[in-house]
Amino acid sequence: MKSLFYRLFALFFNISRTLFGIKSNRVVLLSPHNASFNDSLGEVRSELEKRGGYDIVYISHADFASVPKAMVFFTKKAYLLATAKYVFMNDNFMPLGYLKFRDEAVIVQLWHAEGAFKKFGLDIEQPADIRAREIAANSKLTYVTCSSTEVADIYASAFGVDKSKVLPIGSLRADVLLRSDNAEKLRTEFEEKYPQCKGKKIVLYAPTFRDDPELDKVFLSSFDYSLFEKELGDTHCLLVRLHPQIHGETRIEGAVDVTDFKSINDLTLISDVLITDYSSVCMDFVLLDKPCVFFVPDLDEYTSRRPFYSDYRSYVPGETAGNTAELVACIKTAAVSDKAEKFKFINLNMVDGKSAERLFDIILK
Repeated sequence: MKSLFYRLFALFFNISRTLFGIKSNRVVLLSPHNASFNDSLGEVRSELEKRGGYDIVYISHADFASVPKAMVFFTKKAYLLATAKYVFMNDNFMPLGYLKFRDEAVIVQLWHAEGAFKKFGLDIEQPADIRAREIAANSKLTYVTCSSTEVADIYASAFGVDKSKVLPIGSLRADVLLRSDNAEKLRTEFEEKYPQCKGKKIVLYAPTFRDDPELDKVFLSSFDYSLFEKELGDTHCLLVRLHPQIHGETRIEGAVDVTDFKSINDLTLISDVLITDYSSVCMDFVLLDKPCVFFVPDLDEYTSRRPFYSDYRSYVPGETAGNTAELVACIKTAAVSDKAEKFKFINLNMVDGKSAERLFDIILK
């Protein structure tokens, strides 16, 4: 069924490409899994607005919110994409492999994460049909950006492109964290909404989605909030940000649920400590010199299914905990890890607040 939809979109795209020429000022921001455009695509938009004169088109999963919107997606949005000079995306867009862009079109994969943590893209095992689609889609890319010179080879491998197409220009979405000067204001506004957190250290728990809802339920049940509250409740407030596919039926009772909070960047700015497991959100905390703790009771099982680019325990920029008691002990003494500086250099050595400027200086030539 997906293949049929991809081909239908490609039909309208390729007809439009044949009948209409490129619009030199048309830019498409393409977000297959996120309709907020408050990440790297939001930074692209800001840079375009600053430079002026661009016609910006938005394409996202929100285009399927209703039948009329879907009809617009398969027709008008296909036409707009076919006639765009520049296309920026933050994730895989599988119909890409069926599209025949004009030679002058510039297609940029910004990706939605920094650095190289767990393996991704063509570096992981995939069903043959999905792999073929991904290879076909990536063959249309003009550039792939990454956040560090040290991971450029990995991005070339993961996307199956020549290294000359990889631009280690930094991370547009991470630049926002370095430029932000409103962390105190955000914290005040947050405490007004959640007064139970006022005057306490804020701990953000952001676990990874494990691709299997049952595994997620079992994993989350291993977090003992009553122990966290008993040992840390007087001094710490726990925020929980779950993946939307976990969030439907699962809660950590007693914690502050921030899954629907508008911006993960804002949560990063107001939080004092991160608890995660296999998520690249740790990159943001390392960038801001904030401590990370890794809660991984299922480490062996997870890494057997989803390998990492480096040995997990020696690579992660923080202590690891296998149960809530160990986790609480780690939080009590949480500090920036000795491994953080090396981790930051490997993954973030080009993140300095000027990534968008560097990107546009390259592609507008």
